Amino acid sequence: MQLKKVLKTFSIAAMLFAAATPVCGQDLLARQAPVDRKMKALDTIALRHIIEREMAGNPSAQLYSEWSNKYAHQATALPDSFTIDLRHFAMPTDSRVITSNYGRRWGRMHKGIDVKVYIGDTIRSAFDGKVRVVRYEAGGYGNFVVIRHNNGLETIYGHMSKQLVRENQQVRAGDPIGLGGNTGRSTGSHLHFETRLCGVALDPALMFDFRAQDVTADFYTYRNKNKNRRAIVNDIASTAGEEFEPAEVEDVAPVKASTPVAKQSTKKNNRDNARFHKVAKGETLYSIAKRRGTTVDKLRKINHLGKKASIRPGQILRFS
Repeated sequence: MQLKKVLKTFSIAAMLFAAATPVCGQDLLARQAPVDRKMKALDTIALRHIIEREMAGNPSAQLYSEWSNKYAHQATALPDSFTIDLRHFAMPTDSRVITSNYGRRWGRMHKGIDVKVYIGDTIRSAFDGKVRVVRYEAGGYGNFVVIRHNNGLETIYGHMSKQLVRENQQVRAGDPIGLGGNTGRSTGSHLHFETRLCGVALDPALMFDFRAQDVTADFYTYRNKNKNRRAIVNDIASTAGEEFEPAEVEDVAPVKASTPVAKQSTKKNNRDNARFHKVAKGETLYSIAKRRGTTVDKLRKINHLGKKASIRPGQILRFS
């Protein structure tokens, strides 16, 4: 009889415990819900901070809306101003010999610079970035590589004998990406090197000094002085405002109908025929005028220089 009472008491206690367990579980879930919401909010904030840090460390994400392996370059909307971080760089080649500069050549625009290299010489990535294009172009670049860098620039390396990277591969500054060569439209082994911002070619000499094997400054700031017009000459300037160089824009805005045809033609010819000189150490206006077949007065006039204005090494002067 006593045993029966004990078993009955135990059974009742077990039933009461079983009935109370869901309540306890529900209470636990109820208490946990606000904690989960707080953790979710914290995770969202942390994720946002991570994204913001990545955006700050990768300005190219602010410039380019798409990623494509189909084209070498394509002009897109240019910012009014953009600072290019040139720190943490690597020279694409150890060669110090420039065989052809940026600018008009043989009646057409040469949109990069040619650096003398020999077949098999190592070509390196200029900055950290991601390989966008690895291709062969018989009538142009030959074996070439296009890299989109975290600082917003895209660099093109042409005429190589061999590519050492693949599309969509992450590279660091100084990583080997190819070997020097003489492929494509080339008359001798060399590296054709281009720097582009949103598809628009900029003079590499304003950022890279191959003779000194160094960059020209820690930063360059691109400024679009004609931001209200789609296709006139754009400027790239140093943060100190010392140098200005035109960058060719491939998309030409229509000319207003009210402008006389003869005047349109004159303006276009003046713009297309403009030629520039980068001042070297020890040069004067007189020596530049003599070398370029012009006069000091003309140099002063077209560059808006006063009679007492001085020039400095690295300054870009228009001479025609």
